[in-house]
Amino acid sequence: GSVVSFHNIQYSVKQSSGFLCKRKTVEKKILHDVNGIMKPGLNAILGPTGSGKSSLLDVLAARKDPAGLSGEVLIDGIPQPPNFKCISGYVVQDDVVMGTMTVRENLQFSAALRLPSSISIKEKEERVTQIINELGLSKVADAKVGTELIRGVSGGERKRTNIGMELITEPPVLFLDEPTTGLDASTANAVLILLKKLSRRGRTIIFSIHQPRYSIFKLFDSLTLLASGKVLYHGPAKHALEYFSSIGYECEPFNNPADFFLDVINGDSTAVAASKEDHRPVDTGKEDNVESSVVDVLHQKYLNSSLYQSTKEALGKVELGRGSKQRLSKQEHEITYANGFLTQLYWVSKRSLKNLIRNPQASIAQIAVTVILALVVGAIFFGVKLDRSGIQNRVGSLFFVTTNQCFSSVSAIELFIRDKKLFVHQYTSGYYRVSAYFLALMIGDLLPMRTAPAIIFSCISYWMIGYQAVAGRFFFFMLTLILVSYTATAMSLAISAGMDVVAVANLLITICFVLMLIFSGLLVNLPSVMGWLNWLKYFSIPRYGLTVSRKCAPLSNMNLCPMLFCRCSGEAYLCSQGIAPTSWAMWENIVALFCMTVIFLIIAYAKLRFMRKFT
Repeated sequence: GSVVSFHNIQYSVKQSSGFLCKRKTVEKKILHDVNGIMKPGLNAILGPTGSGKSSLLDVLAARKDPAGLSGEVLIDGIPQPPNFKCISGYVVQDDVVMGTMTVRENLQFSAALRLPSSISIKEKEERVTQIINELGLSKVADAKVGTELIRGVSGGERKRTNIGMELITEPPVLFLDEPTTGLDASTANAVLILLKKLSRRGRTIIFSIHQPRYSIFKLFDSLTLLASGKVLYHGPAKHALEYFSSIGYECEPFNNPADFFLDVINGDSTAVAASKEDHRPVDTGKEDNVESSVVDVLHQKYLNSSLYQSTKEALGKVELGRGSKQRLSKQEHEITYANGFLTQLYWVSKRSLKNLIRNPQASIAQIAVTVILALVVGAIFFGVKLDRSGIQNRVGSLFFVTTNQCFSSVSAIELFIRDKKLFVHQYTSGYYRVSAYFLALMIGDLLPMRTAPAIIFSCISYWMIGYQAVAGRFFFFMLTLILVSYTATAMSLAISAGMDVVAVANLLITICFVLMLIFSGLLVNLPSVMGWLNWLKYFSIPRYGLTVSRKCAPLSNMNLCPMLFCRCSGEAYLCSQGIAPTSWAMWENIVALFCMTVIFLIIAYAKLRFMRKFT
């Protein structure tokens, strides 16, 4: 394991409040001059909610935004390498594993992408088996991890799978953000005993924890006590009670030390009450400041203690040992990859396809809904006649078909939002490039889920409604529906990429589609729209689909216009709608849909690429 030392760490964030015109930006300090040293073993960062323990952990793991951060973190006396977050292990608080895959498959995915290509497949398999045995996951190795719809492994086994995915690379330091969150007491205990075993083999394990029970607390080798971003204690865990006793805070017999420390910090333990009675009268008017004043007092006492002096001496030695090693200029974090683009694309595509096949609630349901809708539409517009009602029915059916393709694509918004945490964690840990992830999603999810329904819908509805029985026209109609589906999906992705909430993305996309429908060419006669508004029709996806479809499943040569008591040809009707009856008029719409798809996909990729990925 490595020795992690941190020198004068200060971290602050800018918080904005108020309305746009009266917006105030306030700088809030999260960490105040934090110093310490963590050696191989179990190093705990303990503190109440909002104490800055997760922030300190992220700073040590090089996962904090460098803006607002000062100080230095050294690994074995030298500055963190720029790719430190790719070579260290980091287990996030919310488990990020693919629920539709088994425990073994999740570990194989990590091994395939994080171990270099110089290691053979056989060796990678052996490494996965070794980790499974080491973490006690042999019984559930081939069980699915589980999702909301699929029953999977228990919470403790899920957490161990997360830990296993990080241990694959044998990292010099393993970071865990509140590893006991969401686990019951005995499961939490089992997870910490496992970490203790790993630390005994010389690993440096650093984790934040909120309020551990005594059986967990006694496993700690080193303890860092934080409150309001200030260090109140940093040293061996077994000496913590002795230190607090020396500054006048006595822990009652049979009290859990972790609970006692939090009580002291919050100013509501019997020890604090007793010390207040001994030293000064309580001013009832300043009860709100009790916590901050207690924290300041404890922080000052720690700074005056011999414990702090010995920590400073140890840090001084680390600095001296570094000596001639040149100071690196503040380097940007960089992400390095163990494998090439094609390997990443293969594994992420494979995972996407497995996820699709094993999540039938989404895939099969969409196909079933498509079949039912196609049959309903076919039945309603069955065998349109070549009479006065023909034009209305044909145009109505085409409008419904294109609109349905647009709205059924809204489900694509979940694609990026649902797995956002998983993507951010795996990208920052160096599993894959953004481009590999993006392309793999297109191959493994979008292509099958947007192409199949469009093909099924056109095969059923085209012949039932009774459009022209010409093969060329039919395939052109199918191509149009597929392209409308692709364009609407690409727009959904462009809007939802980088967002956190499905509901907001849903609302924005629905508003866009409703506006597009108005300019689709059915609800309003486009040539009659005022010039300063007419340009909006070029942004309407349904308009392009409807225009091609009307050319492709054309109206009969002699028809009665629905709104006029006169005979007119189908071509005359198309001309009245601003559609030229030429071959290029069909293809220009196909080209427009293709270009829109490409533009929307580029926007979606750019949003993913430049999305904020630091915590």
